[in-house]
Amino acid sequence: MPSSSYIKLVPASTKQSISLDDVKELFHYYKEITSKTGSQLEWEYKDAAFPYELKEKPEGKDKWFYLKSEERGYNLLVIGVGTEEIEDEEGTLKQQEYIQVVLPDGATHGDKGKGNEFCKFLAKKLEGELHLFNGRVMYYYKRK
Repeated sequence: MPSSSYIKLVPASTKQSISLDDVKELFHYYKEITSKTGSQLEWEYKDAAFPYELKEKPEGKDKWFYLKSEERGYNLLVIGVGTEEIEDEEGTLKQQEYIQVVLPDGATHGDKGKGNEFCKFLAKKLEGELHLFNGRVMYYYKRK
């Protein structure tokens, strides 16, 4: 059964809106910094650090893309963006944007581990609220 993790952009986040292109840029940045770690260690760490390639399908244009791995122990992650209606402290309804990371059917324990790592990176970078696959919540923004 598929499970999802969410990075919610709260009022204290560095951004209030995010596009799929923004997430793709963050993916490429993440791949770049993990490969630099490997070069510092003089080891091909980039293949082990995050062994996924970005793939797109026409039906997911501007809504979602997926990360596919050919490495043993890894398979697939699906990433999308969306909005939800929430109620703020004053009781006013407003839109809140989020990034959703899905472990589809066929995902492995390796996918879940790498998905958690990538979600934590995104939440830290955007100072968001991370709702993990297991339902726990991590706060990466400055709280009052």
